[in-house]
Amino acid sequence: MRRDDRGSAVVEFALVSVVLLLLLLGVLQVAVYLYVRNIVAACAAEGARFAANADVDVGQGAARAEEVLRRGAGAGVAERVRCVGRDEFGDGGLRLAGVECSGALPVFFAPLGDALPLHVTAHAVEESRAQ
Repeated sequence: MRRDDRGSAVVEFALVSVVLLLLLLGVLQVAVYLYVRNIVAACAAEGARFAANADVDVGQGAARAEEVLRRGAGAGVAERVRCVGRDEFGDGGLRLAGVECSGALPVFFAPLGDALPLHVTAHAVEESRAQ
C-alpha cells in the first residue's frame, strides 16, 4: 500500500518558516540593540568631553549627553536611558570627568517590556580649573 505525500510540502514550509522568522527577528533585535548601545556610548563620551572642560560641572556633562541622545536616538530611547555625571580620580591623581548612562531597552518583537539592560560609562581627563 502506497502513502500519499500530497500536502507535506505545505506543512514543511509552515514549520520551517516559523523557525526562520524567529531567527530573523532575533537577528534584527540584536542589530537594533547594538546600534542603540553605540549611540549611547558616543553620547556618554560627548558628555564626558564636555564635562572635562574647565569650569564646567559634571552635571552639565550628563545633561549634554542626554540632549545629544535625544537628538541622535529619539525621545523614546532618551526617556528610557538616564545619564549621571561623576567626578573621579584616575591613575596618577588625574581628575576625570565621567558620564554613566544606564537604562533598559524594550524587546521590540515580544511583549516582554524593558528586558535588555544597557549600561555605558565614559571618562575624559579634566582640564585644570582657573585659580
